[in-house]
Amino acid sequence: MLFGVTTSLLAYACLATAVTTFTVPQLAGQDDTPALLEAMKDLSSDSTILFESGITYNIFTPIQFPELTNVEIRIEGNLTYPTDIPTIQKIVGAAGFPGSWITFTGGTNVTLQGSLDPHWGWIDGHGQAWWDAQNQINRPHGIAFSHINNGVIRDMKIWKPIAWNFATSGSSNIHAFNNTIIAVSSTQSFPFNTDGFSAGGSNMIFEDNFIQNGDDCLTVGSGASNITFRNTYCEGGHGLSIGSLGKAGQVANVQNVLIENIQMKNSLYGARFKSWAGGNGLARNITWRNIAFVDVPFPASALPAGPKPNSTSSNNTHIQDFVFENFTGIIKEYLPSISSAFHPS
Repeated sequence: MLFGVTTSLLAYACLATAVTTFTVPQLAGQDDTPALLEAMKDLSSDSTILFESGITYNIFTPIQFPELTNVEIRIEGNLTYPTDIPTIQKIVGAAGFPGSWITFTGGTNVTLQGSLDPHWGWIDGHGQAWWDAQNQINRPHGIAFSHINNGVIRDMKIWKPIAWNFATSGSSNIHAFNNTIIAVSSTQSFPFNTDGFSAGGSNMIFEDNFIQNGDDCLTVGSGASNITFRNTYCEGGHGLSIGSLGKAGQVANVQNVLIENIQMKNSLYGARFKSWAGGNGLARNITWRNIAFVDVPFPASALPAGPKPNSTSSNNTHIQDFVFENFTGIIKEYLPSISSAFHPS
């Protein structure tokens, strides 16, 4: 099986060349986003944006970067979201909110880099309160690394995100590696919709990542092609998913996906394909290989994403050339709980 993603990706998804370095200022107790956005008017090319180590920055309002060229975003300090749920809901519910708290709107040669220091470089989403309240109203997604050509996401660390983490819609030639996502509840609540990586573009490698969460470790959406996801630890989520595809009769197109060398623990599913009845299109050349699992009830599954068709079409998304190879581990008996019934997707 041949895949368009090869190690040559590492050659052209390189670090941005920095000419100007801007250290984000920090104002005690105040929102640090406005000063950053004001400075970005002159830093959209050939620059490094540095969140300095030893400083906790208040990202109390969303960051939406302009289109970037040859830019590094280095998060060496800690970033904290607001802790007040109504404050965030008001922002998310307002007109013009981009969907994610940190949004990349496009660019070329863009790097998002965290820190190797275990104490610094964390983004704290304060998701625990949302999970405890089972609150899914006006939640922001985490980071939209969207419409980037030649991009790197490395060494990032996310602590208790409210919802989705990294989405790569419309991007190409992406290398994401050595990232950590910790979305583990300290109570009995369920960390819903805390997907790890969402692949929605082309020519991407995700590798050597560590993910503990409450939803898909990986989700591959329509339009994705030449995706490799490998050498990663996934715990507590809903599996390695293609889809869901075909909602409202949409025409899906997913091709050339390789998922290999994955360790899974306490995940509801392993390999997973999700589609809506009434959908259209094709998912082809998908391989799950070398999947080692412990306490996974459904190591491989193909389930509808909705309880009934949501279009007038009688069609379904077609599948072709699916391979499940070398699955080994311990299957756990599935006993539905309140939390899984609350969010079964």
